[in-house]
Amino acid sequence: MQTKILLDEEQIPRRWYNVQADLPSPLDPPLHPATHKPVGPDDLKAIFPMDLIRQEVTTDRFVDIPEEVRDVLRLWRPSPLYRAYRLEKFLKTPAKIYYKWEGVSPAGSHKTNTSVPQAYYNRQAGIERIATETGAGQWGSALAFATMLYDLECTIYMVRSSYTQKPYRKSMMHVWGAECIPSPSTKTNSGRAVLEKDPETPGALGIAISEAVEDAATHANTNYALGSVLNHVCLHQTVIGLECKEQLAMVDDYPDVVIGCVGGGSNFAGISFPFAGDKLSGKHKDTDLIGAEPASCPTLTKGLYTYDFGDVAGLTPLLKMFT
Repeated sequence: MQTKILLDEEQIPRRWYNVQADLPSPLDPPLHPATHKPVGPDDLKAIFPMDLIRQEVTTDRFVDIPEEVRDVLRLWRPSPLYRAYRLEKFLKTPAKIYYKWEGVSPAGSHKTNTSVPQAYYNRQAGIERIATETGAGQWGSALAFATMLYDLECTIYMVRSSYTQKPYRKSMMHVWGAECIPSPSTKTNSGRAVLEKDPETPGALGIAISEAVEDAATHANTNYALGSVLNHVCLHQTVIGLECKEQLAMVDDYPDVVIGCVGGGSNFAGISFPFAGDKLSGKHKDTDLIGAEPASCPTLTKGLYTYDFGDVAGLTPLLKMFT
């Protein structure tokens, strides 16, 4: 009775999978918050390296993973796939239940799958510092780990309530050499504007994003990094699902249902997109892909259906203002 299904290090994926290649119609481009017109590569050059911008817009089905990145991924990848025999027994179900364990990464989450390539591409572009935001701290600690590997400085704006409530994530960032700042802060115009209106604000992810983007846009040696949402982030995370497909093939199995939790979307994208590719291409039409979101913040199934620019200050106006 095999509990762990393991791959060898040489079986780490050599290419990321890009679901945009198999979509029935192209995704709408992101919009400029001021003009509501599509944002192009020139709007992003102030805060992202060109390699990541290309990954953001490409419709190639596969994108090669640099060997330098694969060498770092070897620290924890391939991650194990487990057969949950005891859960099956407890539920009295005939179903086979598997789970992919991403907690083996140095930072303890799947976020390192994208923080490492993002740090790598920024280093290749000659960037010296990266600014970012973090909510609960998983992304902040993952990026701190990656920037440490590539000898980059790292500034992290952490939502003030989490900064207070989750000191150990903050400690991890400090151990890996990053600067962690409670947001909103007095270090940015956007942070000072929020504090002027509400000095006791607990902060919010949108505020922290605004501060990190402003920081990156106002310093020539600094870029911005995001841990979710964007296509290049989802692309990097597909190592999860690509490995999972290989592991299931080792036990002659294929899922009827793929389930992943949904916050910003990178975890769900990582596990589901390679299976979505099979579904879209007609190889496995009947596989269901299910995103599980928190009942306290059901952004997919409830709430307003509206365009979300992510940050409270407006990303692109900042770029135009400071470049």
